Amino acid sequence: MTLQPRCEDVETAEGVALTVTGVAQVKIMTEKELLAVACEQFLGKNVQDIKNVVLQTLEGHLRSILGTLTVEQIYQDRDQFAKLVREVAAPDVGRMGIEILSFTIKDVYDKVDYLSSLGKTQTAVVQRDADIGVAEAERDAGIREAECKKEMLDVKFMADTKIADSKRAFELQKSAFSEEVNIKTAEAQLAYELQGAREQQKIRQEEIEIEVVQRKKQIAVEAQEILRTDKELIATVRRPAEAEAHRIQQIAEGEKVKQVLLAQAEAEKIRKLGEAEAAVIEAMGTAEAERMKLKAEAYQKYGDAAKMALVLEALPQIAAKIAAPLTKVDEIVVLSGDNSKVTSEVNRLLAELPASVHALTGVDLAKIPLIKKATSAQA
Repeated sequence: MTLQPRCEDVETAEGVALTVTGVAQVKIMTEKELLAVACEQFLGKNVQDIKNVVLQTLEGHLRSILGTLTVEQIYQDRDQFAKLVREVAAPDVGRMGIEILSFTIKDVYDKVDYLSSLGKTQTAVVQRDADIGVAEAERDAGIREAECKKEMLDVKFMADTKIADSKRAFELQKSAFSEEVNIKTAEAQLAYELQGAREQQKIRQEEIEIEVVQRKKQIAVEAQEILRTDKELIATVRRPAEAEAHRIQQIAEGEKVKQVLLAQAEAEKIRKLGEAEAAVIEAMGTAEAERMKLKAEAYQKYGDAAKMALVLEALPQIAAKIAAPLTKVDEIVVLSGDNSKVTSEVNRLLAELPASVHALTGVDLAKIPLIKKATSAQA
């Protein structure tokens, strides 16, 4: 339950009337004995009746405590005031089975502007003390400033005499420091670069190890894939291929046997045909030999006349062979302005024919009466 005890125009220990408002949080205790006390006190009453009883008790204690304190104590230390009220009122409400969870002062004011006047007085005192403090501080500052100026001049005079030495020492020390700093900087830079190189080497080594591990895993995966592919090939390609190869081999062997038998039959056929042809050729050769023998005997009997007959039979064939290239010529043009010239050329060719035949065959056509007469007529 939340209660707001309020005491209006209650005089303090100094006789100043104040109005104080507080806020309290209370509840019924749950311990068995204290709960029985609360039942005894408030059995049959509603919540508002319980609030009124506790509120009147708190207001009575608040009023009594206000009469023992000054305005300054109440206004400046509200937490202590609230704590005092809570400690005084707690036993009384506790005997009714009520527990005070918290109690705070919400508001304090008066109708005669005492609090505002108290604030103004305090403000004036603080302002006065502040003005006095400022004046004293300015006075002390002036005195201290003069002393400081005197000390400054003394120090400046002594310092001026040491500036050159200090400057020279400073420059020397600065050079030494610069040299040392440069050395340290170079060493630090070198150490940094060496450390960076070591770190890069470590990083590269780690990267190589990672790559090796990845490559090993990849190799393992590839090996598994090869095994899987091999098994798949065995199941899908090799086994069917082996079966097909066996079938083809059986077919090939059968075909081979067939071809061998056919070849043997063909060879036997060719042998038989060869024997038959050989017999025919032998018979024909015998007949031709007999014919040639008879022809030779006839030629021997008739002598030059037979030879002449053979030459005359062969002349058309010789002429055909000689004139064979001319069969591929579409047209022959003889360039000559005199027709008798062409005729004489043809006659010359015919006159030279016996000499050509004699050179080819050894037979002199000029000795044949008919040809000898024709040659004389052409001449």
